[in-house]
Amino acid sequence: MKVIEKTGRTVDEAVISALENMGVSRENVDVEILEEPSKGIFGLFGVKPARVKVILKERLSDRAVKLLNRIFERMGVQVEMNLEEKNDALYINMKGDDLGILIGRRGETMDALQFLVNLSVNKNQEVRRRVIIDVEGYRHRREETLQKLAAKLANKARQRGRSVVLEPMSSQERKIIHTALQGRDDIYTFSEGDEPYRKIIISPKK
Repeated sequence: MKVIEKTGRTVDEAVISALENMGVSRENVDVEILEEPSKGIFGLFGVKPARVKVILKERLSDRAVKLLNRIFERMGVQVEMNLEEKNDALYINMKGDDLGILIGRRGETMDALQFLVNLSVNKNQEVRRRVIIDVEGYRHRREETLQKLAAKLANKARQRGRSVVLEPMSSQERKIIHTALQGRDDIYTFSEGDEPYRKIIISPKK
């Protein structure tokens, strides 16, 4: 945690000096006023400057990386993390050797890791932000696979004239299926069942 103490003729001047030194904006720090400024008798002598302590807030990305590093250390795996912030979310893509252990069966371990990180880094935060975790681009490849599967099974449901039931999927994967088929006018989709066994039904329109 970076902490700087600064003085100035006023509290604002001391804070601005600290912000310039840190290279950050006001919303990224907490400020503690150590001493208010004062002027001596008649303001002519004994001038006492304002003194503040400016503390750099820990960013969401810092909290996420710190937690993940602790987890990877316990697991004994070496991971390189690439971070990108866009659309009010933090995307973390992981690279390394033999990271299948972080993906798990159909991404279940990765989803559990993502849930844990989101729960931890957003605790006691006024504004919640999403953290999306991916391993070696797995999510993109899985999305393409599901989109192709959706089209194939939709055609099957239409040709046979009866519903096709998919295997249970996570809410994120079900959303991919629903989105891939929402523009078709020959079939419709819906979900049924309880988590974690909730599944999608693709039915032909009559």
